[in-house]
Amino acid sequence: MIRLRFESRLAAPAQDVLAEALTMRGVNAELMPLVRMSYPREAENFDLQQAPLKQTLFQSWLLLGGVIPVDRHALTFEALYDNGFDERSTSWLQRVWIHRRRIAEQGKGCIVTDELEFQPRLPLPGSLPATLARRVFDHRHARLRDRYGVLPD
Repeated sequence: MIRLRFESRLAAPAQDVLAEALTMRGVNAELMPLVRMSYPREAENFDLQQAPLKQTLFQSWLLLGGVIPVDRHALTFEALYDNGFDERSTSWLQRVWIHRRRIAEQGKGCIVTDELEFQPRLPLPGSLPATLARRVFDHRHARLRDRYGVLPD
């Protein structure tokens, strides 16, 4: 299993960040222009906090540049919390994909933490899977900081 951790201190209330992060529109705002996740029309304004647990919510295409299909992801939540979620999904490329996100109040802002554990299906060379995941999540956190600003120390 590959394990990675990402953290950003944002100058916005946790509830504001959480409200956006728990929608597919918010997920794609973080991912684009690198990647976009497809979703059914009925999921457009669906609050992921209301998702059923331990069953596939829907199948999503991961689209490189928002256009080129590179993976098929079965989105499944294991647990939902007031401050985040635990996702345990699978995809064509990942035998196991665990994504834990927490958004914690911090003074006048919040701290967003993403922890990943995943096991690729393909025997890719060296650290390529970790490098790709790191690139995507570094991008996501940069987009969050651009949108909400950085919480001063």
